[in-house]
This record gives sequence, C-alpha cells and structure tokens, in this order.
Amino acid sequence: YEIPKRDWSSDVCSSDLVAGGGGGGGYYYAGGGGAGGLRTNAGPSGGGAISEGAFTLSLGTAYTITLGGGGSGGGPGAAGTSGSNSVFSTVTSTGGGGGGSNPGGPGQGKNGGSGGGNSGYLTGAAGTGTASQGYAGGSGSLYAGGGGGGAGAVGSAGTGNTVGGPGGIGVQSSITGTATYYAGGGGGSNGQTPSPAAPGGQGGGGTGGSWGSTPTAGTANTGGGGGGRTSSGSGAAGGSGVVILKADSALIAVFSGGVTYSAATSGGFTVYTITATSTTSETVTFALPLATAEYLVLAGGGGGGGTASSGSYAGAGGGGAGGYRTGSTTIAASTYRVTVGAGGAGGIVDGFSGGSPGSKGSNSVFSIITSTGGGQGVGSYQGQGSTGGSGAGGSCGGGEIGRAHV
Repeated sequence: YEIPKRDWSSDVCSSDLVAGGGGGGGYYYAGGGGAGGLRTNAGPSGGGAISEGAFTLSLGTAYTITLGGGGSGGGPGAAGTSGSNSVFSTVTSTGGGGGGSNPGGPGQGKNGGSGGGNSGYLTGAAGTGTASQGYAGGSGSLYAGGGGGGAGAVGSAGTGNTVGGPGGIGVQSSITGTATYYAGGGGGSNGQTPSPAAPGGQGGGGTGGSWGSTPTAGTANTGGGGGGRTSSGSGAAGGSGVVILKADSALIAVFSGGVTYSAATSGGFTVYTITATSTTSETVTFALPLATAEYLVLAGGGGGGGTASSGSYAGAGGGGAGGYRTGSTTIAASTYRVTVGAGGAGGIVDGFSGGSPGSKGSNSVFSIITSTGGGQGVGSYQGQGSTGGSGAGGSCGGGEIGRAHV
C-alpha cells in the first residue's frame, strides 16, 4: 500500500499489493496449480480488475498481516492442495486452487484466487478464479494437463493429447520501483512423449513435468502455482504469497515479532516487503518518529498592590514575575495541552486606609511542564507579598496588570 507525502494532521491514504499463496500442482498427467489471488491499489488487480481504491490508515493503529503459504503438490488419489490466503487489514487475497490429479483423484482443478488446471482425461471446466483476483485454470486433453490460472490470464488447455497447457500469466506491478510480475499459474504436465515441458505463467508459476523432467515449484513470495507432474511422484508445491506496503519515508512501520520483512527506499518512500509471518495475528503499526522539541514556558506575572490616595502612607509592593522554565523534551505525533497564564490584576487605590493587594498571575502549561504564576504585591501597610513564580514585594503606588508569555 502506498502512502502519499502530506501533512500528518489526519489519517493518511495507503496502497498495497497482496498475493495469496499459489496452489500445488496435481499428480500424474496433472493440471498445474492456480496462482494466488492478487489485489492492489498500486496498479491493476488480478482477474482483469482495475486498481482498487486508496486504503485509509490511522496512525498508531495496529493492522493485521498474514502471509499465505503455497499449497503442497498432489499425490495418488489427491489433487494438489490449495494455497492459503494472504491478508493486510481488510484486504484478503485468496490462495490459488490446487491442480487436478489422476488416477483416482479429483481430476478437476480446484477453485481459488486463480483456478487449478484439470488433469488429462478431463476436458470440462477447470477450477475457477475469484472475481477481481484471478482467472480460471485450463482443461485437460487425454494425457496432457491444463495450466493453472494466473492473475492476468486463464491457464491454457492441454493440446494434442500430449502437450501440457502453459500456466496463465500474472500481473505486473511497479510498487517496489521495479516492474515485476506476480501470481503466474503453474504449467500442466505433458503426456507420453518427451515434449518440452509446459512453462509456468510469468510471475512465479512453476514449470509442468514431462517424461524425463520433474515439475518445479512456484517461486516463493510471488503466489505462483506449482507445476503438474507427468508420472508417479508428487506434484510441485505452490509459491508462498507476498504483502508489499509502500509508505512515505517520514513514517516508521513497527512490526510484531513474528513478521519477516525487508525495507528499501524508492523515490522518497519506504517499501516494506513481507515475506513470512509466524501466526495469523501478526501486525504492523505506522507512526511518526519521536522528535525533540525545545520549549520556553513563562507564567503570568503578579499584579502590584494598591496604595492610599492621599496622606503620607507607605508605598505598595510590586507583583512578582511569572515562573520561567526552558529546556527540551521528546514528543510524538499527539495532542498536547497548552495554557497561557494571565497576568494578575493590579491592586486598587483606597483612600487614607491603604490600597488593596494585586492578584496572583496564572500558571502557564505545556504538556506536563508547568510554570507558576507570579505572586501579588500587597497594598500599603498590608505586610508581606505572596509566594509565586517569583516572590512579590511587600507594602510600601497603584499596581499594574502583569503579562504572560509561552
């Protein structure tokens, strides 16, 4: 998933490529395994679908990641095993269908992200693909197995009774910065002649077996299907799936302990390629890195005390300065409390009996850093000033309103 550069004051959009595990090839004149389904919003998805819409990520939220394994090859009486699903949050790509087997086994390819190819002797419909993820497998032709479906095309049918069908092509994506095919179908097996082996679909599909050659497995981390086997032995396994995430380099991705991944930069983005997960509950969380901020927090000053309006009385005290704190602290992308403390009001002039005291300044706050408001000055003949951010003067003029800054 691709996260565009932007300010980080709200949720961000992301793009991904998610391929399910490829299906295993069948046994004995067998069909190739279907490719894992492919979904992406960084280009066309599988099954002829257009690019999916942007995925909205909330920073600090943990999103589930599961990497689908490839299915095992089929044996006597058993078709190839379908691959497992790959998951990123709400995006699930279905594992590819297993290839059909002979003798005694299910000859029809299995349904999946892309469908498995039929074994020889079965000319009907092969395994179907999942809408907007992949295509169907190919039908068989006597001794020739059909190719497994790919994300980009239907698997080819076996031909001439002996020539296995090639696997369907995958879908190309440049999410990593390099154009790469993913999710190709496995080739079907050849019949009773030493014909060239049927190729797997571009995008990791395994080659089908022939007289004199064994089938090959789907390529790991492409979702490619495994090749079908011609003679006794097992079909080839499908390739494991892949999850690729592409994020602005300003963000960091924090993965849970069971995730195996690599990271590379491309054009101001970081590309995370997930190649294995140990459980179905692994996660990734995107966040902004911590930063160091310098601060200066100055509280409101205390108001000066008032004095008498006439007579030979003593002067009033001045208000104390607001408390002053400065330094640096580590911050993350979050909301922090900020309060600017008001200055205290000055005391009132009061006839012959002495003026009233001023008011204390108010505290200023940034996060957990608090600077205390200045103490008020007292009026004539009222004694000691109050304690504050800075101490105020005692009694002995009209007071002034203090000022605050943060």
